[in-house]
Amino acid sequence: MGSSLLTPRMAGVLERIQRAHRRPFHSLSPSEARIAYLMGAEILDLPRAPLARVEDVQIPGPAGPLPARLYASSAERLPVLLYLHGGGFTIGSIETHDSLCRQLALRSGVAVVSLDYRLAPEHPFPAAVDDSWAAMRWLAEQGGQWGLDASRLAVGGDSAGGTLAAVAALHARDIQLPLALQLLITPGTGAHADTPSHKLFANGFLLEAASIAWFFNHYIPRNHRRDWRFAPQEAAEHSDLAPAFLLLAECDPLVDEGIVYADTLRASGNTVSLELVRGVTHDFIKMGRAIPEALTALDDCAKALKEALKP
Repeated sequence: MGSSLLTPRMAGVLERIQRAHRRPFHSLSPSEARIAYLMGAEILDLPRAPLARVEDVQIPGPAGPLPARLYASSAERLPVLLYLHGGGFTIGSIETHDSLCRQLALRSGVAVVSLDYRLAPEHPFPAAVDDSWAAMRWLAEQGGQWGLDASRLAVGGDSAGGTLAAVAALHARDIQLPLALQLLITPGTGAHADTPSHKLFANGFLLEAASIAWFFNHYIPRNHRRDWRFAPQEAAEHSDLAPAFLLLAECDPLVDEGIVYADTLRASGNTVSLELVRGVTHDFIKMGRAIPEALTALDDCAKALKEALKP
């Protein structure tokens, strides 16, 4: 039933992926899955756009320096987005999301700092959370060292990175760190992957149920999954948070969680914008060579950043 919802181009992408006989992540070791993801991550993505500034940098972290990459479309003193990549807390890197971060910087005029937070299973929960919090605090306090206007700061990410961004926004409120925006792209927000969309889109829609379980099992024990730092929907209080822009995909196991989280934020008095893109799957925003909806989504994210971070 779910497959009838796909756009023709999205269905064609999934057919090509199936014909390539790529082994699912859950059939690989974490190190093998990281290589596989890196090899395929930008095949459908836009070419890496040239920018005025692309600099590999480091941010002090709780267990040592964290690699990061700074993207900026000009040398001006720009506001900044801390970007947290997707990959189920287990795979993904600065490299897998390089094209996406370049597009966000190019289209928004905002500087983007992409963080290589520590990955599971070598560094299980809450290492990724601790790293993203440390990077957010450091940028707010020290981002001026890089010629950035750190008084105008946003957090964002896709998939697991969207989860981390939502959690960072909750933490920012708790430590009274002002954030201009939380940019949540197809985020996970719930504890147990048990919504109807998880069942409807369990197989054949890019993000497989077995891979979600594989990611989670590497990252966090089942009995800890109601911790709000893993499932931001479980936070005791959602009021007084940064404005949120949620970009969701209709044919995504995580779509129900995203809608529920948007409703929770709105009901708690926050400013919320929600864009539900029809007929596409998880990760569609990284398919700009093949899916026109990806280009529109990039522009929507850029518009949200511009409006939230303008002087």
